[in-house]
Amino acid sequence: MNLKSLLTAATATAISLSVSAAVNTLTVNASKLGAPVQPTMYGLFFEDINYAADGGLYAELVKNRSFEFPQSFMGWETFGGVELKNDGPFERNPHYVRLTTAGHREKHTGLTNEGYFGIGVEKDSVYRFSVWARTPKAGEKATLKVEIIDPKTMGETQVIANAKVNVASTEWTKYTAELKPNVTCDQAKLRIFLAKPDDTTVDLEHISLFPANTFNGHENGLRADLAQLLKDVNPGVLRFPGGCIVEGTDPDTRYQWKETVGPVENRPTNENRWHYTFPHRFFPDYYQSYGLGFYEYFQLAEEIGAEPLPILNVGLVCQFQNDADHQIPMDSLQTFIQDAIDLVEFANGDVNTPWGKLRAEMGHPEPFNMKFIGIGNEQWDSIYPQRLEPFVKAFRKAHPEILVVGSSGPDSEGKQFEYLWPEMKRLKADLVDEHFYRKEDWFLSQGARYDNYDRKGPKVFAGEYACHGKGKKWNHYNAALLEAAFMTGLERNADIVHMATYAPLFAHVDGWQWRPDMIWFDNLRSMPTCSYYVQQLYATNKGTNVLPLTMDGKPLTGAEGQNGLFASAVADTDDNTIIIKVANTSDEAQQLDINFDGFKKKESIDGGKVITFTSDDPMAENTLDEPNRMAPTEAAINVTGKAYSTTIAPKTFQVYIFNKAVAKK
Repeated sequence: MNLKSLLTAATATAISLSVSAAVNTLTVNASKLGAPVQPTMYGLFFEDINYAADGGLYAELVKNRSFEFPQSFMGWETFGGVELKNDGPFERNPHYVRLTTAGHREKHTGLTNEGYFGIGVEKDSVYRFSVWARTPKAGEKATLKVEIIDPKTMGETQVIANAKVNVASTEWTKYTAELKPNVTCDQAKLRIFLAKPDDTTVDLEHISLFPANTFNGHENGLRADLAQLLKDVNPGVLRFPGGCIVEGTDPDTRYQWKETVGPVENRPTNENRWHYTFPHRFFPDYYQSYGLGFYEYFQLAEEIGAEPLPILNVGLVCQFQNDADHQIPMDSLQTFIQDAIDLVEFANGDVNTPWGKLRAEMGHPEPFNMKFIGIGNEQWDSIYPQRLEPFVKAFRKAHPEILVVGSSGPDSEGKQFEYLWPEMKRLKADLVDEHFYRKEDWFLSQGARYDNYDRKGPKVFAGEYACHGKGKKWNHYNAALLEAAFMTGLERNADIVHMATYAPLFAHVDGWQWRPDMIWFDNLRSMPTCSYYVQQLYATNKGTNVLPLTMDGKPLTGAEGQNGLFASAVADTDDNTIIIKVANTSDEAQQLDINFDGFKKKESIDGGKVITFTSDDPMAENTLDEPNRMAPTEAAINVTGKAYSTTIAPKTFQVYIFNKAVAKK
């Protein structure tokens, strides 16, 4: 499919289309600036599901690097004299391995790591190996051979990169080496062994392999291509570390941010509540290394230009898996509240405070300037507001500058939704997190969802949403188009909707558990979906203020009788443009007459551009082999005056950006 041959506003006359007989007159009041569009309006939701963190965004290539999985050698194959020990140098990660002679001059001792569905390496790229090691006896030395191997090949070509590490101290010391593969391999392995079969005994802990090319070059860094895709969205907010992963399966496995900061080698491993949740996609070796922790999340938010929005546990573990009798009692809540208060100190505190000092020691003496905090995820029933209330009171007293985000539960309507919204108003939450994973007809019916919301209550955070289209719940174009249509309602109601984030964000093609998702990847490649491009188009063209918009004299909400059209209009006072977004969800081309009211005498439109996202197959989707099969295209608009006529093709989303000009005297 050649997207350049598809209909755009600039080439509408070049293609013969069956155009709807009706002329749709859109009128924009260009002089009446409405509600500000919040800088946080469109953003990103991150959760470690589908191998989004370990094996994904977090660039570590070694699985179970500190041998702390419940089955300590998960991810490893051992050979020769390998012994597991548990009195290591790091309190939260006490396990390590001891390599000793295999008992014969021709037998080797070592171990091999499988990575995450293999280890992806590229030819001539540099990979940084590190290990904490020691020799147990004074005066002894040991040499390690470190290799990246291609298990698909045989003979000499199997070793595609190698290095040596000489260990010569009885003190635990960090040793490093660089490896440069001579071929590209998407499913390599890391092999480490004693160089000589009868070599000295050596102890190994925290075995690590990172690409040198991480996002912005950080040592404990992120995979560059995936992080760059996040930055390219131009997000206003980054919510982390999840959803349900915040809750945990039980109190012992809940997410605790304090365990995710400080030296990476001393961050404990934690269960990932998604490793067994879906029987159809069961991954018993899916754990959290916490290498991607709260410091890294704050750093990422800063570097992609997004406001950080951390979500903390409210004192409830996953309610889908636990009834009220298995929840954390109210008299144990103070620890959770103090954790939340301490997080503000870690993010924003002076370097002379305990948590501010730790942030500085980790490399960021300046505050992260956190403004929001979410308490709880998809909780419901009275036990949620009962626990949320003391959090709100504590923040109003200790940190009134921080905006508190509550939740309306797991549903977009119904009993719990109707119960929790009044409770959020009673508690005076600043924002309420709404979630909706719904089918296509729901998104078509919700264009006016926020038109009648109470303007005096909390603001809305559309914190998790995605259109689950027909077929396999995949990321086909039609689902993205309906998301674009729905989002016009978010934008038109920017006075009440202050944040919106699609979810989930990432999925490994070999490790996914939930779909659809915004970005798919394997060990070397990544692919933005159609939904990614819709989010990007909104975030990069959000404007500064809503403008009134009508169709044929009536408010345009996407209701019946509007020919399947959804639209919104904003002004961007920073660059003096007017931006109109139109989604044509119908099967017919639609004629649009766009009129601009409210211009002063010498004001007019003077050129612009149109960005078109369309497909001749609504069920089509991007793939890793064709990651840009469907992507927006851009064309110039040759227009002057106070009106513009065009035709929008069937099943098409367009963003019109008009330059506003003042005639010279």
